[in-house]
Amino acid sequence: MAVTGRIDGTPSDVWNEEVLAPQFAHEAAHLLSHYVAIERALLREYLRMGLVDAPGAAALDARLGSLDADAIRADPRRNMSDISFALEYHVQSGPTPPFAAWHVDRSRNDAQVCAQLMAARTDFAAVATDLLDLGRAVTALAARHTDTPMPGYTHGQAAQIITPGYHLAALAAETNGALRRMLHTYDETDACPLGSGAMAGQELPWDRARLADHLGFARVQPHALVGVASRTWTTSMASDLAGHAAVLSRFTTDLMTWGGSGFGFLDLPDDLAGISAAMPQKRNFPVLERIRGRCAQVVGRAGDLTAGQRNTPYSNTVEVSKETGVHLHTQAVAMRSLLRLTHAVVTGVTYRTDRMRTACADDHLGGFTLANRLTLECGIPWRTAQIVAGRYVRRAVEKGLRADRPDAELLRACAAESGHEAEPADLLLAESFDIDRGLRAKRSAGSVHPDRVGELLADEERELRRLDAEWSRRATRRTEAARRLDTPATVRESA
Repeated sequence: MAVTGRIDGTPSDVWNEEVLAPQFAHEAAHLLSHYVAIERALLREYLRMGLVDAPGAAALDARLGSLDADAIRADPRRNMSDISFALEYHVQSGPTPPFAAWHVDRSRNDAQVCAQLMAARTDFAAVATDLLDLGRAVTALAARHTDTPMPGYTHGQAAQIITPGYHLAALAAETNGALRRMLHTYDETDACPLGSGAMAGQELPWDRARLADHLGFARVQPHALVGVASRTWTTSMASDLAGHAAVLSRFTTDLMTWGGSGFGFLDLPDDLAGISAAMPQKRNFPVLERIRGRCAQVVGRAGDLTAGQRNTPYSNTVEVSKETGVHLHTQAVAMRSLLRLTHAVVTGVTYRTDRMRTACADDHLGGFTLANRLTLECGIPWRTAQIVAGRYVRRAVEKGLRADRPDAELLRACAAESGHEAEPADLLLAESFDIDRGLRAKRSAGSVHPDRVGELLADEERELRRLDAEWSRRATRRTEAARRLDTPATVRESA
């Protein structure tokens, strides 16, 4: 089947092997079902416009229904290794030739971007599903550790007493934030480009709103040039995924640090652990390194998608749509992989509460509380109270005193040097450096206090349920549209 009269010959071997055949394979694997859905939606419009009768539409619809990745292949001579031409050849080589007007007033440009956007929506929604699963696992684990003390770190140094539940509640909040941003992006990009033509619109009275509805879109992309030229939807989706991947890499870094032999605050099961080939005593957690490495892949693909569009003309180009656009699927695959791995870690991790409590006791993490109490209960000006508390901690460390073995005389001496009294010194020190009391010393909303963390988690669980319902509604719209397209186009449609 000749596909053009404009040029003679067929694609060269190098052009086919390096570009066309790999592109064809990618589209056959990831876009073909969307191309078929687009063709079936267009067929219903041809039927509505009276360009085909019901029997002709039914025959073509059946032929389209038989199309899958096994039915077509890249062929430089038969279809120029182009999936749109391969689809045409499959239909035209069937037992019933298509009606004469089939594909009249059509362009590959808007069909291509429509298929790409449909595939991207599917990938994006799948990432959201994985994020919802992770959010549920994170909140469940956090709820079990709202009163398990551990050191919290700033600038790489032990700073204040926190809990794993508090730390995980932050991840739950970040997860819900990512889901909200993704939902906004999904809705912003849920506009059907089909009917935009090559760039300037089409000549037949296509009902673009019906096309959008057939394909599960919320609305039509109103500007034809935006429909075929814009790839803002790719950078918006990629930015959402990259942003959350960066967040996950930071939480993973914490787990890597706390799981190392220098801390030993957490453990992973054997089925998530690794070994050293040379050092039999070692038990490694390479899964955390893999997660962080895949976070880098997700972030990198966002940069590729933006760089690939920079300085290109605002029209349909293969540089943007194919060479660059493929990175979005690659990014989604990496994102889903790291989310599944992270889910496995969250459901498998065990916190070593004894070592975390010992680490709290070894350090003087109540210094902030002591300074506050010196001001509020002893009347020592706040900056001076900071000096007194800091001086006490420095000298206690020099004497080798742990926080749970305070020295009241030392505190009195430190206060006296600043011209103040710190009484009752024994009670001030005992209560300031008490580990469990330290968790409950924070009272503000959003703090580490176990009750406040419980409130945070309850809010995040409610929000997670709401977001789950929102994403489910959008999935239902796509599913119902696909079900309608599966109904044979055999009835003449009215305008």
